[in-house]
Amino acid sequence: MGPLLLLTSTLLSSWRMVEAQPSFTIKQITMAIEPGTDVRRDTNVTVKCQAVVGIFGQQALSRAYTIYKDGIVVYTKTTSSSEDLVYPLPQVRVSNTGKYKCKIEIEGKQKSSDPKKLTVTGLSSPVLRLNKDVFSEGEEVIARCTATEETGSIIFYFYEGSNELQETRVNSNQAEVKLRLSGKGSRRISCDYTVLITPDSVKSRKSNITTVSIQELPVTPVLEISPRQRIYEGDRLNISCVVGGFLYNYDGISLFLSQGTDLLSRGTTKINHSMTALAKDSGEFECRLEKGNVAKTSTKNVSVTELFSAPTLTVSPAEVFQGDNMKLTCRSANYASERLRKEEVTYTINPPGTQLVPGREVGVFSGRTLRYEFNYTCTAQAKGIVKHSKILTISPKVSVSVPKILVVGRVILGRPFQILCQSDVGSLPINYTLLKKYDFLNSTTVKQPYQQARFMVTIQKPDEINQYMCEAQNNDRRNGELSKRLNATVIVPLSEPVLTVLPDLADIAEGDNLYLICGIKGTPPVTFKWYHSGDVQPLFTTTSNKITMDYQIPSLGSKHSGTYYCEAVNIANNIVRSQLVTIDVRMALWKKGVIVASCLLVVAVLVLLCVLRFRAKRGKSEAASELSVKPSSPKSDDSLTVSLTHDTEVYNAATDAAPHYDGTEGRATNGTRDSVASLPADISNRSSYSIPATV
Repeated sequence: MGPLLLLTSTLLSSWRMVEAQPSFTIKQITMAIEPGTDVRRDTNVTVKCQAVVGIFGQQALSRAYTIYKDGIVVYTKTTSSSEDLVYPLPQVRVSNTGKYKCKIEIEGKQKSSDPKKLTVTGLSSPVLRLNKDVFSEGEEVIARCTATEETGSIIFYFYEGSNELQETRVNSNQAEVKLRLSGKGSRRISCDYTVLITPDSVKSRKSNITTVSIQELPVTPVLEISPRQRIYEGDRLNISCVVGGFLYNYDGISLFLSQGTDLLSRGTTKINHSMTALAKDSGEFECRLEKGNVAKTSTKNVSVTELFSAPTLTVSPAEVFQGDNMKLTCRSANYASERLRKEEVTYTINPPGTQLVPGREVGVFSGRTLRYEFNYTCTAQAKGIVKHSKILTISPKVSVSVPKILVVGRVILGRPFQILCQSDVGSLPINYTLLKKYDFLNSTTVKQPYQQARFMVTIQKPDEINQYMCEAQNNDRRNGELSKRLNATVIVPLSEPVLTVLPDLADIAEGDNLYLICGIKGTPPVTFKWYHSGDVQPLFTTTSNKITMDYQIPSLGSKHSGTYYCEAVNIANNIVRSQLVTIDVRMALWKKGVIVASCLLVVAVLVLLCVLRFRAKRGKSEAASELSVKPSSPKSDDSLTVSLTHDTEVYNAATDAAPHYDGTEGRATNGTRDSVASLPADISNRSSYSIPATV
């Protein structure tokens, strides 16, 4: 029963959830503009939004519609009806032109239609109205331009003839502005407008033309200047600026007297101005009358003759050095001889206290240059007129110091190297000259701080290096500064390598110590290398501050025989090689003695063996002869005889040497018989002597 109730409860719960959350889908949404997308002004337009929604069940859904124009929301509506949404645009205007789009949203799901553009053509003609037709000069005109029944953002333009006077932007269909018209006579005023639509604008036709009359003010400015001609510097100029004409009311009138951009004076109805004429006052003077926005002017030109010209300050010589004498000259090039004598012009140097003394000639000042840059001016004065020269900046040059002379890099005999000449102090340009034994070799001018005076030379002897000097000069009125003599290390390339052998080549034998001595000429340090012909790698390498080095080969053997040579190199990087030396290692004397002694011993042994052999043969022969004469019966010493004849080499030798016996005792095969009496009496002793013969 329990499982059945649980299943029933689950099914009821699922049905209620389905009923509470109905399923739906927004299939599509479309938008239509009726009667069309291109319409004329005053047409009634309708924007329709139609959505196709699939729904599960009959329950109504809440639908939120939004209509956009150019991306901006212009209309919204929420409804549960499935009918189309209608957005009316009655009597459309150009401002209704734009891209429209419709969007629907249901319970978080939304869908938008494709955009469509509505274009409205036709603008109403603008209407211009002025507050009155006749104005006084400077009076404001109030103009109103109306775009009947137009909407949106509008820019209004106001014109005088074809010239634009003013523009204003409003969000209504009319604009009012204040115009200021100058000059007298008639003016033709008109207006038009432009409706702003994204992203373009549409301009209307011109409005009606309204003619207004401008009445001129009955007053003018009057300018008077005296004297009128032949004005010289120092003369008094009297200038007046007044209002000419008649007004019942002079309120609001202002007068201004000016020269160029300089305002000299101001007033209401009259200005009087007095000044001393200067040459710089030549030009135009202006009297200006202003009332409201009306301005009237009167101008006159004044020409002031220069009494004397502004002085010019010069220095001589043109280039001065610290502490040198210099002369400053202050002169006015021109003067009005009809008004002024040349001697009447006085000159002074500024600032005072510069320790410059006036000379006999007017306007000339002498003194010594300072050690730093200084600015001078001079003043010319006559008849109350004071004129100043332009600033003269004197930068005294610094005399060149004694130059240093040094080499750039290494100096290798016979190869080009550079000599650098350089002064620590001195104004540019500096001319450097290279000398050898005071003789000119070459010169160069250093004009920029980054430049250097370098000279390329080559020497053939080491002592030539001290013959070079350089001279620096930057003042033509002084002798140049001479450097010390060039002092530098000269590297002599290696030459004349010689390989010497100790002991003498004829005395070299096994077991001796061999010394290979390599000597060269040139500048140390030197790297020496010794080679044995046939070997790629050197036997020994060493670097020394000496020009002679040796290499020892101890305990010579036959393997040390061969050809030897040495190589040397220094900083000049030229490798030199010695002559080839052939070494023949001879046998040691003691070995020769041993060989001679061995040979003599062998000869002695051979001689001894020959002598012994000879004696042995002779002894056997004599023994055989004695045996052949012995009796047949044995004697007391038969045992010895038997031992001698059978157990010794003498017996054997005698047997080999004796003739073959024929079985008869005491007789030989050759028929010769030797008696026993013929053997020596001491046969036993002979037998004993013959034993060593076997050795």
